[in-house]
Amino acid sequence: MSSITEMFENRVKKNARHLGKWAKREHVTCYRVYDRDIPEVPVTLDTYDGSLVLNDFRIEQADTAWLDELADVAKTALDAREVFVKQRERHAHRGEGDQYERLAERGAWRTVTEGGHQFRVNLSDYIDTGLFLDHRITRAKAAAEQASSMLNLFCYTGAFSVYGGAAGMQTTSVDLSKTYLEWARENLALNNLSGEVVHADVREFLAEAKRAGRRWDLTVVDPPTFSNSKRMNYVWDVQRDHAALLDDVAAVTDKVIWFSTNLRKFELQWSHPRAQVRDETHSTLPPDFRDKRIHHAYRIAL
Repeated sequence: MSSITEMFENRVKKNARHLGKWAKREHVTCYRVYDRDIPEVPVTLDTYDGSLVLNDFRIEQADTAWLDELADVAKTALDAREVFVKQRERHAHRGEGDQYERLAERGAWRTVTEGGHQFRVNLSDYIDTGLFLDHRITRAKAAAEQASSMLNLFCYTGAFSVYGGAAGMQTTSVDLSKTYLEWARENLALNNLSGEVVHADVREFLAEAKRAGRRWDLTVVDPPTFSNSKRMNYVWDVQRDHAALLDDVAAVTDKVIWFSTNLRKFELQWSHPRAQVRDETHSTLPPDFRDKRIHHAYRIAL
């Protein structure tokens, strides 16, 4: 074992001892154990109830033997059942082409617990597992709003909808991917919840909702950074397009908007006569993430 690999092993063990106590108190079975702590080891390591996902963020990814060694070390150090290794290319934009990319069909489905809720995750077949761990606090804060209805846009696998539904809200979940909408239905059913699930382009959905006079107390908006999906007749760029999107969201929202993005250099450039914007980025960063730019989050009171 090299000295760098040994450093990685020691840091993983140390983090696991500390975070394991926190996770037990918080009733969380999925969290980040290692977050590129050591510059020479630019990987992340997440545990999903004892199954590990190792993400490689190196620009040069030719040395797979080193990555396999890290996986073996992590598995032994944490006495894990299995390790899934993913090599993530560094993209300037993160959208349908990478966030939702299908890698395989191994079907490594697992069920994990967060905040008293259960979620199905797929550890093998996609770059992302179906549950963004960095938004754990954001989900809880949104669910704590005094709202009877939630609109979840770009809903992905419906995690915000599960939180909102469990808090007693009537939820509407909208996404352009039928695959992820079915996943959202499964997550709702897993928690004995029901809700409206809509296959639609978000912009088209909002325009129709406005025409129909539909309104929600709370809207959650977590769009991709970039998308040029063939199912859309336009190219989406969150920095360029977020203001127009938030205008449309505000037109159907009565109380609160939660808006987030993982564009690291994002700058909110939006104002509204009814809006009071509060930057919640710092307050929504969970303790298992060292990367303080993993996302931006804003609470917008209307």
